[in-house]
Amino acid sequence: MKKITPHLWFDKEAKQAGEFYTSVFSKATGGNDSRVKNTTTLHNTPSGSVDIVDIELCGQGFSLISAGPLFKFNPSVSFMVACKTRDEVDALWKELSRGGSVLMELGAYPFSERYGWTQDQFGLSWQVMAAGDHEIRQKITPCLLFVGEVCGKAEEAMQFYASVLPNSKAGDIFRYERGEDPDKPGTVKFGAFTLCGQEFAAMDSARTHNFQFNEAISFIVNCETQKDIDYYWSKLSAVPQAEMCGWLKDKYGLSWQIAPTAMNAMLASKDERKVARVTEAFLKMKKFDLETLKQAYEQG
Repeated sequence: MKKITPHLWFDKEAKQAGEFYTSVFSKATGGNDSRVKNTTTLHNTPSGSVDIVDIELCGQGFSLISAGPLFKFNPSVSFMVACKTRDEVDALWKELSRGGSVLMELGAYPFSERYGWTQDQFGLSWQVMAAGDHEIRQKITPCLLFVGEVCGKAEEAMQFYASVLPNSKAGDIFRYERGEDPDKPGTVKFGAFTLCGQEFAAMDSARTHNFQFNEAISFIVNCETQKDIDYYWSKLSAVPQAEMCGWLKDKYGLSWQIAPTAMNAMLASKDERKVARVTEAFLKMKKFDLETLKQAYEQG
């Protein structure tokens, strides 16, 4: 299991979306490493019965949840897909843009001979691009767009995240130059960084946007011990009122979930009574208490 897993919040469509994404990526890339791994239903939550769907896209893990119409996707977090060929770009674009909304038309750009940015039928944002001669080390890269009050803080955020998480570093940065108004010279046009060995990207945009980071997309930090949970919670949480059920918001407004890896097995149990006890226990928590969760699972 990777240290960090993107988490996607849907109203009722997590199962449908999981099947859609795995089918699209399987067909477009010709690989067999896109699949639905597991589906779990939790009952008696504040959102009623909740579906959790774990999938892999090109070998990368994503967690999807159906938990009501509380949050909506927006382009503040998108997923960049690096493709080997123009045909692969076109195949992905055809399906991901169908029924969605195009943000940047598919075409040739200075940074890629074949690129487009679209929101799919569920509202999730994808940047699909031909990699050209560049080596593809990671197929899908989360991209953070810093707008509004946090515009201009992309570089600071990259360095902050790299200081908190292990095996992490800020990478190459391409900056805005004079004449690229409204963006300020020196801010981040595109920046690459790695967290726990996984690739991420960040951009500033001073243009007027009617969106910002929200809980629709969060990042799960998978922790083995309570010490790890305590550490990441203390470093990342900056909005006390947003703390709930392992969720927090950092000082840039980005949402994270600090979760014990053991809970994945607990919630995947076929014993409905154990799952119900664990669910009842974690719904009362802000920061997760691993020992209490274990006791709920094992002893009731």
